[in-house]
This record gives sequence, structure tokens and C-alpha cells, in this order.
Amino acid sequence: MMDKTFDPAAVEARVSAAWEEGQAFRAGRPERAGAEPFSIVIPPPNVTGSLHMGHALNNTIQDIVVRFERMRGRDVLWQPGTDHAGIATQMVVERRLAETQQPGRRELGREEFLRRVWAWKEESGGTIIGQLKRLGASCDWSRERFTMDEGLSRAVLKTFVDLHAQGLIYRDKRLVNWDPKFQTAISDLEVQQIEVKGHLWHFDYPVVDEAGAETGAVITVATTRPETMLGDTAVAVHPDDERYRHLVGKRVRLPLVNRLIPIVADAYSDPEKGTGAVKITPAHDFNDFEVGRRAGCRPINVLDAEARIQIAGNADFLEGAAPEVAALALDGLDRFEARKTVVALMEERGLLRAVEPNTHAVPHGDRSGAVIEPYLTDQWYVNVKPLAERALQAVRDGKTRFVPDNYEKIFFQWLENIEPWCVSRQLWWGHQIPVWYDAEGGIFVAESEAEALAQARAKHGREVALTRDPDVLDTWFSSALWPFSTLGWPDKTPDLARFYPTNTLVTGKDIIFFWVARMMMMGLHLTDQAPFETVYLHTLVRDEKGAKMSKSKGNVVDPVDLIDRFGADALRFTLAALAAPGRDIKLGPQRVEGYRNFATKLWNAARFAEMNGCALKADFRPETVKETLNAWALTEAAKAVAEVAQGITVYRFNDAAAAAYRFVWNVFCDWYLELAKPVLQGEGVDPAARAETQATVAFLIDQIAKLLHPFMPFLTEELWAIKGEALPTQRGLLALESWPELSAYQNALAEAEIGWLVDLISEIRSARSETNVPAGAQIPLVLVGADESVRARVERWSETLVRLARLSEIGFAATAPKNAVQLLVRGSVAALPLEGIVDLAAEVARLKKEGSKARTEIGKIEGKLGNADFLARAPEEVVDEQRERRDAEAARLAKIDEALARLSDA
Repeated sequence: MMDKTFDPAAVEARVSAAWEEGQAFRAGRPERAGAEPFSIVIPPPNVTGSLHMGHALNNTIQDIVVRFERMRGRDVLWQPGTDHAGIATQMVVERRLAETQQPGRRELGREEFLRRVWAWKEESGGTIIGQLKRLGASCDWSRERFTMDEGLSRAVLKTFVDLHAQGLIYRDKRLVNWDPKFQTAISDLEVQQIEVKGHLWHFDYPVVDEAGAETGAVITVATTRPETMLGDTAVAVHPDDERYRHLVGKRVRLPLVNRLIPIVADAYSDPEKGTGAVKITPAHDFNDFEVGRRAGCRPINVLDAEARIQIAGNADFLEGAAPEVAALALDGLDRFEARKTVVALMEERGLLRAVEPNTHAVPHGDRSGAVIEPYLTDQWYVNVKPLAERALQAVRDGKTRFVPDNYEKIFFQWLENIEPWCVSRQLWWGHQIPVWYDAEGGIFVAESEAEALAQARAKHGREVALTRDPDVLDTWFSSALWPFSTLGWPDKTPDLARFYPTNTLVTGKDIIFFWVARMMMMGLHLTDQAPFETVYLHTLVRDEKGAKMSKSKGNVVDPVDLIDRFGADALRFTLAALAAPGRDIKLGPQRVEGYRNFATKLWNAARFAEMNGCALKADFRPETVKETLNAWALTEAAKAVAEVAQGITVYRFNDAAAAAYRFVWNVFCDWYLELAKPVLQGEGVDPAARAETQATVAFLIDQIAKLLHPFMPFLTEELWAIKGEALPTQRGLLALESWPELSAYQNALAEAEIGWLVDLISEIRSARSETNVPAGAQIPLVLVGADESVRARVERWSETLVRLARLSEIGFAATAPKNAVQLLVRGSVAALPLEGIVDLAAEVARLKKEGSKARTEIGKIEGKLGNADFLARAPEEVVDEQRERRDAEAARLAKIDEALARLSDA
């Protein structure tokens, strides 16, 4: 006997254990040796991480695809694993050391610190893997990999060495995003732009003549960063700006430093912003770096790695500077203290022209919270331009496609304008760069120290002491190899031959550049094949009001909490149902609760079936059913199976979920079981008809379990096991069953009859609701001009019509009676005489008033949405809310107009 209620917590643990015991998710199962392979690699979550809503969406979508393909008979590999997450993991372990009052990283030394990190990883890392299993992710967990596993590390070393040998990896001094707290370069992805209220300071720079004497003229520059003026090497004006054209080619004396710097013409300067003249500090601004390069101005770094002013011993800075600059008490000051001092010194000299309040975006490290500094350092770079061209061509040739396809344009724009990739990080946790240096600065790049020593011996003719580069590689470097390094590359393994290239990549649109593009570039360069055929990019999950989730806003929805409250199946189905291509998801607990109710509905339907003797029959043949109702239910099931399969195949998961929901809730539960009740429970029913209906109900519950399995694996696996107990022999796991094949069970005559019945009852119910017929009132139905086939249907289903449509009687007439609402149902005209039941004139007046209100509201909203200023200023979630309100009002208006049209016929 089925439990009265579905308990997700108990079922999920039991089902998970059954999957594990049965090795349900293993790739390369013997019985599938000849099957077509299908492979996906998981976007490896950070080993430090825990499940957030982005992970939940991403892995739910992957799991839907994977379970679907597994049921279609493919040999499926869903490759799991985690990323070492250099800066995030190092930060966690350093924080833990501080909290437990242990020595810090530098006191411990590199070797001991890394031992502590590995110990932490074994003890606490990988929490997210357990959470992914709770979500139901059907990865082949026996193959779990880590980006610093021995095999993956070997792939990283070989890649670096080979790219260096090919001239694609090199060392260069360029600007990077520098985190002064962690003292490392970081990627653009790790930088957050935060709006800050600050100031715009206007400084006068004295113009000098050819001999260097001040002319009395000044050029005024505006800056948000006074402290970096110490490193100015030019002032730029727009070449078309008439105000400054006469000054181009002249020089100014840089205040405080007294260095002479040129005034250059460059289109970067915007005549409409500030004063139209901008200070150029190539070592401390990315745009200035490019301007300086075009103008031939050398970069001068005035900050150290901790973002303090560095004057003493700074040869670049001191060259051309007046000796008295050392007496300004700036050396060693933190950049923000230096800012105040510089402003005060400029004011003392009468060179501070104005100060304006200014709100602007300031880059912050997403983990440290520190203000990021553009910083000039020696780093290792990959020349990705030639690699990018191959990736672009692969997409142009259709070898890899993007879903939705509008992301191709974004992919092209970025790769066509790609800059060198900085791959070195000043951290200890990660893949240490395989480069060694001799005492003279000679560079030896090798996969091992022994090889580097051999290179040095060959060069010098003797043994030479070498020092390894202390930096590690950007985490994205190893992640870029993930689709093939996890399969054993650079060795030519059987797994690599079978499962690479992968079929589909599912990931967030926010890492299309940082991960997708880099996998494309590395995959094509190193294996000569694009790493995946299809890239499905999903959107963001926002809160129920459409705002981006953030801890600071306090609106983060925790997926683990939702699983605890409503079950994993409810969360998964919610995410699938809302995953419309290109649209962010608005998620709140109420939505998940709604789909928990869906799970309950199915469970209750299965219990109803059990209580009414609907058990599986081993010899049941659906194609032999004689009852019209059962043939109709099988026809609707076949249609649903086709729609769900189509939705998943074309990555329209919301459409697939909607088709499954519609069949299970509306067709099976609300209509089929309701229409079958007289057969299942009535007196004097033909035993053969009852037995057939019982068998059909049981069979369809099995098909529903299959149909819903990719979306709701725990509930369906449990139902499959319970219902299978009625069979003479034990059957296996649903996860390894085949996808339903029902296309042969379509019956057009049954669909015409039962479809007409369902539509007629639905139309009557709608008309009752729209015209305010009291819920308990029974009303007459008149079929107008009905032919013999319609009369026969009414005869067969009259009791059902009276019961479900709350009718007092059913009659036939050649023309519609007066004061009747008319309905058109599949070519048949039905009329509801409502005189004496509803005041039709009052109802028409009410509906017209409601329609007028709806039109007014739509007009107001359209006015807002047509206002460019509103669209520019309003937060994204507010604009979305207005659009949703407009659509809701439009749908309401359509219903009102439909009701008025019916009443106008009365």
C-alpha cells in the first residue's frame, strides 16, 4: 500500500542509495558497448563552494539532458569534478589559519602552506559534490576529477611548455588587474564594478616653452585619482578640439614632480567630459596605457604591490623628476592617504581649480573587497589571437553552435577583439608555472626540474643552480583543458577516443568569454577538434521580484533550503519550467511550493489508481484497447511524449516541462481519471471494460514516470519501484529504462470524441465563470443544429456532461434560443440559455467597465515603456515588472472581450 503522502526526504535518500548500488550512472556499461556515446562535462564548481541557485539551474538542465539521452539508449558520460579555484581556496585556508591563531602563509612557507591546503581540501573541500547528489545529478561519480589531479596537472604542464615552444606563451610587462590585498593579478571575471560617491578634482598644469620655462598659461585636467598624477607622462586632448589645438606638441610641467610631459592629440579624450583634457598615466589606467603606447610615452609606476606610493629607489619615477619631490612626505603612503596629501599640496600651490561631487564605478576584487589597481608588472601571457581565429571559424562553419543563437554575435565580438591572456598569478595554490631561471635571468621552460637542469647544462656546459618561478597559472588555464584532460589527454586513451569531442556544454552566459571561448581555443589548438557540438547558455536566477540575488541585499534564495522544504523534484521542475531561452528566471518559494503540489497531485493519482485496482499487467497490450476513453488517453500520452522529447532536443526546457505538466495534471489527473471514475467505481460496469481501464491507468502511470523522470527523478523512481511490485518478475531501475515509445498508439476517432467532450465541458465552465453564473446553479444546454454523430456523442456521455458541467438538462434545437450564450466547439454550436439566471444586460455593462479599466491600465504602462528616460533610469527588474503587468492586463482584456462576444450573441 502506498504511503498516504509523498515524503521527499525519505524517498530521496533511499533512491540515491539504489542508484549508487546499481551503478546507474556509469558510462561504458557492458550492455551499451555498441550504443552511440553521449558526453557532457560539468562546469567544475569551486572546491570551496556550496550549491547556489546558479549551480542548481545549470546542473538541473544538464541532468535533464543526460537522463533523457540515457533513456534513449545512449552510452552517457556526464563527467563530474571540481576546480581548485586558486585565489578562493587560498583565501579560505588563510582565513582559517587566522581564525585558529596559527602562523600565516608566509610564516609557514610554501611547502607547509600547500600541505595545509591539501589537508583542508580532503577534509572540507567538495561539499558541493554531496549537494549536487542531493539535487539528483546523475554524473558518473566514479570518474570524479579535480583540476590538480596528477593527470590533469601533467596536461597543464605539457600545454604550457608546448605553447611556449610554439611562441604562443611569452613574458611581458603590461597592465593587469592587481589586487593589493592578495598581491596578485586577477582576471576580469574576479572584478566587480561598484558605484562609489567620490569627487572629480580639476588641476592646473602649467604650460612651458621650448626651454622649459612656464609661459603663464595652464591646461586644466580633471581626475578622480589625484594620487596617480605623480606617474603622469602626458596630457591628451581630442585632435578636433579647437580649445587646445594650439597646445598640441607643447609641454607642461607636472606639478609636485616637475617632470616635463607632452600635450598629445588622441581621440580617447572626450571634449564633452570634464575639461576635455585628460592626464595620461600609462602605468595606472588601461586606457591611458594604450594612449601612452600610441604617443610613445613610457609608463611610470608610482605604487608598490600593496598600493603604497613608492618613490625611494624607484628609478623610473626619479628620472626627470626634481630632487625636492622626495621631501613631499609621500613615500610609503597608502594610496588613499596619498590622495588627500596630493590634493592638499596642489591647493597650497594654487593649482586646485575646482572640486565636483562625482559618482563613478570603481573596480573591486570580488573576494578581497579591495579596490583593484591597474598595475604594471611582468607576467606570463598567451598570444590567443591565432587560437581565437580557429574558434571563430569553427562556429562560422557550424562545427559548434550556440543556443540561443544570439550569443554567437557576442562570441564573435569578443574573439575578434581579443587581447593577450595574462595567465600568471602571484599565488601559491595552483599549478606552479613550469619555468626556471638561472642567476643571469636565463629562462628554461620544461615539464620537470630535471629537464630544466638538462637545458641549463646544455647551455652553460656545466651544472647550474636554478630557481623556479614562484607564480601559479590562472585557474582558467587548467579549466580550458577540462573537456579532454579529464579523459586522459595528452595520452590517446580509449575514453578520449569514445567521448571526445563532447556533445553538449551547458553553462551560464556570464562565462562565455572566460571559459567557453578558452575551451574552444585550447581544444582546437591541442586536439584539432572543437570540444563540443552545442553550447547551451542559460540565464540568471533572480529573486521573485526580478532583482539580482546578493548577500548584501539579503535576497539570496538557498537551493538546499528549498530542497529541505519542498524536495529536490519540486525545485528541479520549477527551474525547468521557468528556463525560457534568453530570459532570466524569477524564483521564490511560492513557485517551488506550486510544483511540490504537482508532485503531490501525481502521488495522489497513483494512490487513487492503487485503491481502484489499477495494477500493471505483464500481458497488457495498449494497441488492443477497445474503450474510446482509454484510446484517447493513450493518444494524448503519445502527443505529450513527442512534445517533451522535442522540447528537450531543441533545448526549450520550459516547453518540455509545460507539455509534461499539461498532460499529467490536466489530461491524466483532471480529465482521464475523472472520466474513468464511473468505469472504475460504478455498478453494473462491463468487467472487460473495467479491467481494460484499470490496466490502461496503470500503464499510463508507468509512462508518466518515464516522461517525468528527467525532471523529477526521485518521485518517478519511487513510483516505478512501487508499481513494479505488481509484476511477476522484478524490474530494474527507471534511470536505465527506455524512453516511452507511444507513437503507434494514436487514435484519431477517440481523440475527436473525447476531445470534443473535454472542450465542450471546458467551454461551458469558462462561460459560467465569465458571465458570473452562481457556482451551485444548474443550467440548461442546447445543442444547435446537431448532426447524428454529435447526438450520438451526447447520448453516450450525457451523464458525464450533466455531472461535470452542472447542467439541468440537455436539449437539441435547429436555432439558438433567445438570451443564450453561444459556444463554438469543434464545429458544433452549443447554447446556454441564461435568462432568469443571469442579468445579461448588467453583465454586459460590468464587462465593458472592466474592459475600459484594462485598456486604461495598458495605456499607462505602454506610456512608461515607451519613455526612453524611464527605460534608461529604472532598474531592470522594475522594467520587467511593468512588461509583465502589461501582458497580464492584455490577457485579462482578451478574456473580457471573449466574454462580451459571447454575450452579444445572446
